[in-house]
Amino acid sequence: MEVFLIYLALFGTVLLLKFLSGYVYAYLIKKRKKEFGQQQDYYFRIVSGNIRYFNRLSPVEQEKFLFRTYLFHHQKKFHYVGVTTQPEMPVLISAVAVQLTMGLERFSLNYFKDIYVLKHDYHYGYYSLPFMGHVDNSGIYLSWDNFYQGIKNSSDVSNVGMHEMAHALAYVNFVTKTEEDRHFSQEFRYFSKVARPIFQAMQRGQRNLLGDYAATNYHEFWAVSVETFFGNPVRFQHQLPELYAAMVKLLNQDPVAQLKRPVES
Repeated sequence: MEVFLIYLALFGTVLLLKFLSGYVYAYLIKKRKKEFGQQQDYYFRIVSGNIRYFNRLSPVEQEKFLFRTYLFHHQKKFHYVGVTTQPEMPVLISAVAVQLTMGLERFSLNYFKDIYVLKHDYHYGYYSLPFMGHVDNSGIYLSWDNFYQGIKNSSDVSNVGMHEMAHALAYVNFVTKTEEDRHFSQEFRYFSKVARPIFQAMQRGQRNLLGDYAATNYHEFWAVSVETFFGNPVRFQHQLPELYAAMVKLLNQDPVAQLKRPVES
């Protein structure tokens, strides 16, 4: 009887803590939404003027996108190294992360508290070639020149922001497991079933639109696939239809279908 009462008390405590955490979360979201409402126009101007993807979303999706961008922005600490700080920088970096995770429930990449913004390519560790960006356990690193070119140049699939956010998304789901999205984790198995043979063929010398860098290792294959999925979805769907379909399921969004939508004015 005594053991039963102890278990009952523990069970009741767990339920109470779960209820309180849910209440606190709801309160914080409500507070954030009120704060966001005062800045929504500011976020809209920056995002709509720079992120083409955003302008093909419905009004409801746009509001969701902007609120997530606001939350992501305020959950991170941005560090600027050798670059003049501009107010749109953290907004646009946050918006690229939100574009990637728009179809997922979990979107904050919560392991990463720090984002480092550098001006140009930089050297990292013992590597001889310069980096445009990287992700490690200390944070997400981006060179601003390359990041901005990636979101503004429609003829260039290269998008360092999307590339590094793809690494970060895999990191929080499979390395630290601090923000596992159930849908993403489950669908990644199917993605890998389709992707592995393509990656292995590329390592044997077979070429496709993903390019040679995607054959470096499977982590880079994943990140380049994300870049191409958003940067050149029509060609991706045409040349690698099974892989494209797997990514549609994995990220729960379809850029080709989105391109057929009218642009929101």
